[in-house]
Amino acid sequence: MSQERHSQLGIHPVDPDASGELLKRQQIVRRTKIVMIVVLVLLAVGAARTVISRVFNARELESGTAERAKQYVKTAIAKSSDAGQTLSLPGTLQGFVQSPISARAAGYLKRWHKDIGSRVEKGELLAELDTPEIDQQLSQAIAARQQAASSLELAKSTVDRWEALRKKDAVSQQELDERRSGYSQARSNLAAADANVERLRQVEGFKRIVAPFAGVITRRNVDVGDLIDPGAGGGAGRALFTLAQTDPLRVYINVPQSYANLIKQGQKVVVTQSELRGKSFEGKVVRTAASIDISTRTMQVEVSLPNADGALLPGAFVQVALPLKPSGALVVSTDTLMFRRDGSLVAVVDDKNRVHLKRVQLGRNYGQTVEILDGITGTERLILNPSDSVAEGDEVALAPETKPAAKAEGKPTEQGKS
Repeated sequence: MSQERHSQLGIHPVDPDASGELLKRQQIVRRTKIVMIVVLVLLAVGAARTVISRVFNARELESGTAERAKQYVKTAIAKSSDAGQTLSLPGTLQGFVQSPISARAAGYLKRWHKDIGSRVEKGELLAELDTPEIDQQLSQAIAARQQAASSLELAKSTVDRWEALRKKDAVSQQELDERRSGYSQARSNLAAADANVERLRQVEGFKRIVAPFAGVITRRNVDVGDLIDPGAGGGAGRALFTLAQTDPLRVYINVPQSYANLIKQGQKVVVTQSELRGKSFEGKVVRTAASIDISTRTMQVEVSLPNADGALLPGAFVQVALPLKPSGALVVSTDTLMFRRDGSLVAVVDDKNRVHLKRVQLGRNYGQTVEILDGITGTERLILNPSDSVAEGDEVALAPETKPAAKAEGKPTEQGKS
C-alpha cells in the first residue's frame, strides 16, 4: 500500500520513527481508563455511603419516634393523715376595741390636742369645743330655776298663812286646798328647773372630748374652726377621731362548714404576715359563732392576738393557720387529681406500667393536699400531674428520679426559699 493510500485511510504507516507517538497514545488511553475506574469507584463508595446513612437515619428516626411515643410519668403514694393537717385562712387585723369618737355638744372646734398615731390613756383630753349657744341656754336655765325657787317660797308662805286662817275658820277648805295645790306645783316646777340645769351642765361638759379607753388615734377628721354637729349620726365619717386599742388585736376568719366542728374555743393558732418574713405570732380562738351562715356556708371565728410590741397594725391582711386533729383518712397531693364528667379521678400505674383510672371520693381540702375517703387503698402508685390525654390502659414509663444536688460548703441551699 502506498503512502498516499495510507493517508486517505488515516492509517499510520509502519514507521520506526512513529512508534514513540503510538506509545504515548496507548499511555493516554490507559490513564483514561484508570481515571474512569477511580471515578466509578468513588461514585460507588458515595452511593454506598448515602444508602448506609439513610438506613442508619431511618433506624434512628424509628427508635427516636418510639422513644418519644413513651409517656414518662412521676408517681407518688397516698399517705395516711396521722400527723394532722393545718388549715390556712385569710383574715384582717382589727383593734380589740375600735370606735369613732363623736361630739355630744354642738359648737365649733376650739383646739385639738392629739393627732394620728398618738397613744392616749383613758380620760385623756383629745379636743375642746366652743359652745356659745349651750352656754346661753345654761344661763337661761339657771335664771329659770331661780324664778321657780322664788315661786316655791311664796307658795310655801301662802300655804302656811292659809292653814293658820283655816284653823280659825276664816277661810274655806276649798281655798286652802287650792293654795296647797299651788305649792305642790311650785315644787314640781323647781324640780324641772333643776333637772334642766343639770342636763345643760352635762351637755356643756361634752365640750371636752376625752378618750373613752386607752389606745391609738388612727384618724382625725376635723380641724380648728370646724362646725361640730352633736351625735355625728353614729357614723365614723363625721366623727372627730377614731380610736383603736391595739393590744390585743382581733382577727375574724370564716371557717368552711367541713371544718367547723374541728374548731374549739381556746385552740391555739399561728398568724403570719407576708411583709414580716420569718415572724409568726401565736393567738387563740376566743369565741365562735356556733352556727353556719346559710349564704356562705361558713362559721365566723374570732381570734385574739397579743400585740404588746406593736409589731402588727390594725387593718393588715394576715394568714391564720389552724392546726387540725388527724382524721386518719388517706391524703394525696392535689396534683394527682383529674376532674372529668365521671367525677374526681386518679391515674394508677400497675406492675406492668399500665394506667388505670379510678374514681375517688374527696374529703377535706388542705390546699396542697386533699383527703381521699374512698376509691383507693393507699398502696397504689398515683401519677403526678397527669395529662388530659391519659386514658385507661395506656402504657407509660416511670421517669428516673432526680437526685438532689449536693450542698456546697459555705453556700446556702435553695431549699426553703419562697
